[in-house]
Amino acid sequence: MPATLPCRTAPEIDCESGSVVRHGGWDVLFIGLALVHGALLLLVPSIPLIGIGLWWNANTISHNFIHRPFFRSRSLNAAFSAGLSLVLGWPQRLWRDRHLAHHADKPWRRRWSKQLVIELVLVTGLWAMLLVFSPRFLTTVYFPGLLLGLGLCQLQGRFEHEHGTTSHYGWLYNLLFFNDGYHVEHHAHPSGYWRDLPKRIEPSAKTSRWPAILRWLNRCDLDGLERLVLRSQTLQRFVLKTHEQAFRALLPGLRGVRRVGIVGGGLFPRTALVLQRILPDARITVIEADADNLMTAKQLLNGSVHYVHERFDGSPRHDYDLLVIPLAFDGNRAAIYRHPPAPAVVVHDWFWRPRGTSVIVSLSLLKRLNLVTV
Repeated sequence: MPATLPCRTAPEIDCESGSVVRHGGWDVLFIGLALVHGALLLLVPSIPLIGIGLWWNANTISHNFIHRPFFRSRSLNAAFSAGLSLVLGWPQRLWRDRHLAHHADKPWRRRWSKQLVIELVLVTGLWAMLLVFSPRFLTTVYFPGLLLGLGLCQLQGRFEHEHGTTSHYGWLYNLLFFNDGYHVEHHAHPSGYWRDLPKRIEPSAKTSRWPAILRWLNRCDLDGLERLVLRSQTLQRFVLKTHEQAFRALLPGLRGVRRVGIVGGGLFPRTALVLQRILPDARITVIEADADNLMTAKQLLNGSVHYVHERFDGSPRHDYDLLVIPLAFDGNRAAIYRHPPAPAVVVHDWFWRPRGTSVIVSLSLLKRLNLVTV
């Protein structure tokens, strides 16, 4: 009997490799994660699991499956699409057609197909079964979770493309979402393998330090939050206490510091106030581009602090042993980490971006301090 006969009778198996999946072990991982997602929904269903699970799956497993189907067999891909529809609570084929129209920059129009009808029947059948056997769960858990997930997906899609397609290169998001943050690169190579996207970074790509789901925070004015702190003694005590604890945790790496430069230390000068306490012998200089902010700082600091009215451009500063970079720094933060402009640099950063010796200031402030040294 010819050796190729088993491949003809089982077309989902590749004749050369014998593999059912198209792209190897990573596709097996996606398939396994989809099964785990489904099992969790059966075992411990809740509004957060349904909603967040839908949002995560839609931007990882479902998204990759749309562009690069996992199986070599059409029938297996159709079966997986149907199963994914039950896990998501939404027809995968509908999702696929809408997403591919988005990539083609064309208006989406519903196209009826056998696959879409099957998935609609499955999803509506699931809803009908829940309505009959567990109507309270359907109305108080399942539908609210489904609406939460669809809302998160809508928010994600909006901010991925607001003012043009935007990428986010943060390691944590791209680890958990399988490089979904490389969105400019994905649009340039929509059928490309997700693991190859970091190799295809577009030099002119528009980027954001926020993942898409949190990009609305760009609209929060940090200066406005600082002015809120200025008006509240309670907030001032809180930020001083949390920042002092964080700086003290970094003290072992700050020995021998005699000259300190604090970039952007105006408005509420928490860093200068804290360092006056923990480094009482250091010469502290506030480097601030805004003259009004300098005036505000002078009202809150004693006369031992020095002031420089200039914009810090990230270039090396040999006149400081320690340089402190604010959260609101609008220069090249990555370059600061790669090439610290002083022997020791403390960078205020978001809590999901640890670098060097790092300590969380406060989860409620979404903030940490990173100490990098030359």
